[in-house]
Amino acid sequence: MSTTDTQTEFEREIAGFIVTALNLEVTPEQIAPLDPLYGDGLGLDSIDVLEIALAVSKQYGFQMRSDDPDNANIFSSLRSLAAHIASHRV
Repeated sequence: MSTTDTQTEFEREIAGFIVTALNLEVTPEQIAPLDPLYGDGLGLDSIDVLEIALAVSKQYGFQMRSDDPDNANIFSSLRSLAAHIASHRV
């Protein structure tokens, strides 16, 4: 396993947050940092993404907008979602 495949501490936190928020049947450690979250990969759908966005606003204190043109990039992987949350949380 290379360092790009290893979760950072904050990515582990976000992976656990996703698993809990969506009641997924995987462990946070099973979510690879660079695997897609949406569609193939973790298999999230648009409703899952909305649920994560709502939970993020409650947990991390900022609104994720459904009309953000960067959402495809933000939700492209655990690593990109964690980076977005880290840069916007209050």
